[in-house]
Amino acid sequence: MERECRIKKTIAFVIPWYGENIPGGAEACVRGVAHHLNEAGVPVEILSTRIREFTADWSRNEMPEGAASEAGLTVRRFPAEKRDSAAFDAINLRLMRGRRIKPADQKIFLEEMIRTPSLYEYISAHRDDYGLFVFIPYMFSTTYYGILACPEKAVMIPCFHEEGYIHIAEYKKAFEKVRGMAFLAEPERSLANRAFNLDGADGKEAVQQATIGVGVDNDISGDGDRFKDKYGIKEPFLLYAGRKDEGKNIGLLLKYFSEFKRRHDDNDAIGALKLVLIGGGTVDIPTEIENDVVDLGFVDKQDKYDAYAAALALCQPSVHESFSIVIMESWLCKRPVIVHNGCDVTREFVRSAQGGLYFDNYFEFEGCVEYLFENGEIADALGKNGCDYVNKNFTWDIVTKRYMEFFSRLCE
Repeated sequence: MERECRIKKTIAFVIPWYGENIPGGAEACVRGVAHHLNEAGVPVEILSTRIREFTADWSRNEMPEGAASEAGLTVRRFPAEKRDSAAFDAINLRLMRGRRIKPADQKIFLEEMIRTPSLYEYISAHRDDYGLFVFIPYMFSTTYYGILACPEKAVMIPCFHEEGYIHIAEYKKAFEKVRGMAFLAEPERSLANRAFNLDGADGKEAVQQATIGVGVDNDISGDGDRFKDKYGIKEPFLLYAGRKDEGKNIGLLLKYFSEFKRRHDDNDAIGALKLVLIGGGTVDIPTEIENDVVDLGFVDKQDKYDAYAAALALCQPSVHESFSIVIMESWLCKRPVIVHNGCDVTREFVRSAQGGLYFDNYFEFEGCVEYLFENGEIADALGKNGCDYVNKNFTWDIVTKRYMEFFSRLCE
């Protein structure tokens, strides 16, 4: 990317764990943004803990301590200290169930999530060495305490979505002091401004904001016939791509798919529809549809792209998304998507792109599937619309330019 870089001081991305191959949407976002900024001439570092990844023990230091060069970036890791995981888990369970927690429990939640005081001491002591500290995602204590260590240079890529965590009042003490927030979608920005005072009221300095998104590699394509031949799937199918856990609402998808099969068991055409799952994690598949659900687990990237191309549509049922790489990838492979109306972000993407359909209940889900199945030319057109939308808005060149412009403004 040939562009004069006005950012002279290092931009530090702060994230709880970092690695070139670890899973997670926020993790992928940091890797992509950091590498593309670095390639554009922006000095970049990663500040993280020695915890291996999200699914690891958050008291266990598995990654090397100190600074190291990894894939062309300097990564500085700080040790995690022993935490009271039982106290944290008890409060976290209440939050996951949508309950509000008392102020005292909010402090315990943050204190016992990840303990890494040396990271915050480093940020405070070296604030003059960096242009900005960029924190992602919002809910982790590395973000909360890191911001408080140097709020005047703090920027968030928060990855907000509507859930119990965003209503923790303690977060206001940090988030309303940051210099800037970069959002992945407009509905996320609206949510942030409802949840926090970011406009400078009550004598506070306004938080500078920009909706930027995430870049995607747009030089991908899929071969649907190759996928069907490799995996022996000849029937039409819906595709689910991503982590298989309840947080992604996959249980609802299985429930709706089971009902769909029951209601169409006398139809030789649409009744043959299958559901293909790709991605990590495990899920219990109801016995009545176990012969109609194909769980392939992790597949390599090209197989994933081929799966998109082969599918009737990608179904993304999650209601907790601040972006969705799998939607963008499906569109780049020119297939439409079906999303849940309860997720403002994915619904807005579908409406803006004219790249699919959305549902609010079983009968709307059924209608979406039937419509795409019976109207192949329209399904193809929706997929092409989505492809055009991604290429106009979320290529890495476009997104990197937005980040450079926003960070340059904040560094002035």
